[in-house]
Amino acid sequence: MQNNSNMDSNSEVSDRELNSVDAEEENEESHNNFVERLPSELTENIFSYLDCQSLGRASMTCKSWNSKITTDDLLWKPHCLALRPACDRKIDDDLKSGYSFRETFLRNYQMSKVKRAWLSGKYSNITSYSDLPEKSMCVMDAEMWGEILDAQMKSDDEKSQQICHLERSKSK
Repeated sequence: MQNNSNMDSNSEVSDRELNSVDAEEENEESHNNFVERLPSELTENIFSYLDCQSLGRASMTCKSWNSKITTDDLLWKPHCLALRPACDRKIDDDLKSGYSFRETFLRNYQMSKVKRAWLSGKYSNITSYSDLPEKSMCVMDAEMWGEILDAQMKSDDEKSQQICHLERSKSK
């Protein structure tokens, strides 16, 4: 019995020691964490230099960075507005509906990538649905597909006009 109580007191001591070590580590992390030590405006300025992928990675560093990055909507505004050329209607609708810049960015990022890739010619050799890469595609409404097709047709018309112009100049 006495042996058992010695074990209990030993485990209590080691629990206390562990808690003390955890507290020291937490204090050291907090001491080294500029997000907690600097004024909010300064940390926002520092994070504003990161691209969207770096912001996502930085948010996984620790709880305080995650909290700052996910709750500071101004950090996401330039990244969200950079998607406007590809998804202006969707972005405007989301912002009017009350979504934050971060939420709007997350809702439209993949769609803007698909639209830009399509218009750059990445999918110009697609002949059927089965040719589409699954990982790159996302759900888009009929209006978005219409915008893509209109832009594709305009691009094709411009290419045709250039070819006709070149053929005419060769025949002269």
